[in-house]
Amino acid sequence: MSNDNALIAQIGRTIGLWGDLKFHFHTDFPEQFKIGNTYKSNRGDLTIADINFTRGIVKFRGYESIDSAKKLTNTKIFADEKQTKENCDLKEGQHFWFDIIGCVVEQEGEILGSVTEVQRMGDTDYLAIKTYKKLVDGGLTKNFLIPYIERYIIKSDISSKTVYVKDAKDILEAS
Repeated sequence: MSNDNALIAQIGRTIGLWGDLKFHFHTDFPEQFKIGNTYKSNRGDLTIADINFTRGIVKFRGYESIDSAKKLTNTKIFADEKQTKENCDLKEGQHFWFDIIGCVVEQEGEILGSVTEVQRMGDTDYLAIKTYKKLVDGGLTKNFLIPYIERYIIKSDISSKTVYVKDAKDILEAS
């Protein structure tokens, strides 16, 4: 499995006798899971036969008995960037993490660094920033975090690979 695949769900224990499995989402877009869609997993391709979002339960084609379904416990489900973009509807101002990673972080025309990853803590996403070398040479820390909230993020321009921020240099200087 190539590393352009992102973990989007994990299968839990069986529920009942007919192959129902607990389904744990690792995505902000659970609506991408649709009956008939096939997903990559660490146990081969799996096609959804039935899904209940309210109860967090899924059933896969070919695994409709409790014995066969048990084989899928702890299986991880993945999607690549192309599949994710096809299956997820972004609202205005929303971006995929893989589109944000690699962006330059700019405040009032000054480059502060670049996004190396996105980390979720509680219900807030944070941009992990590798500080621009010139600022590190000037005595600032090599890495820092910016909360991905309106207070600090002006806008993310994916086409120019730039995240425009405000007050983020204060975070960097305090780090």
